[in-house]
Amino acid sequence: MRIDVLTLFPNMFTSPMNESMMWKAKDRQLLDLHLHDIRDYSQDKHRAVDDTPYGGGGGMLLRADVMVRAVESVLPMDEAHPTPPVILMTPQGRVFSHEIARELAQHPRLVIVCSHYEGEDERVRQLVITDEISIGDYVLTGGELAAMVVMDATLRHVGGLLGAEGAELRDSHADGLLEGAHYTRPVVFRGLEVPQVLQAGNHPQIQAWRREQALRRTWERRRDLLRKAKLTEQEKYLLAKFAREDAQRLK
Repeated sequence: MRIDVLTLFPNMFTSPMNESMMWKAKDRQLLDLHLHDIRDYSQDKHRAVDDTPYGGGGGMLLRADVMVRAVESVLPMDEAHPTPPVILMTPQGRVFSHEIARELAQHPRLVIVCSHYEGEDERVRQLVITDEISIGDYVLTGGELAAMVVMDATLRHVGGLLGAEGAELRDSHADGLLEGAHYTRPVVFRGLEVPQVLQAGNHPQIQAWRREQALRRTWERRRDLLRKAKLTEQEKYLLAKFAREDAQRLK
């Protein structure tokens, strides 16, 4: 996957994109990352990219002429290559999720635009942006950190990155639930023992236990996810059991 990132601070990507999974993605040629400094597209001798907003108000806005020029410079110029999604990282965008990461992973190329200051001239959205994404209901200094989050989560769905086949299907949120507990050596640590079912090696029982643990953790921490999860009758019975246990504890 090729990803073009337009940013005022390309150096912010230097270390994160050369560590862990991002390094592995580049090493295996699953990620072709291109960083573009927005200031390079300014025609001002001072490389200015922002200006005060018409109508007054605090802060500065990224200029439409600079931003549009920057985006258009990385888009394909011929019809043989489809135009990739151009994603603006903004608190006003659709909230990023596991499903959106899978959606983005289907594209061979993405363009990510990192906003800054008080945002950008509205004409940037009208002329070159095709999608807007937020990573949560809060405001960051700029879109760089959010862009890295989107890239990391999206690349997990690109085949060959995680190593173990189908590993991305076992992540939290992959089936609508949170992951349950996991254990490794030592068997006993400070009086806490690995559950016997995991030590016994009966794989059908282990799978059933893990599914129950995923349901329990989701019930305890993110019940909102259960409204969309596809559950069997047995799993619905387990949720009723958890509810009864909660009611008993409250008595």
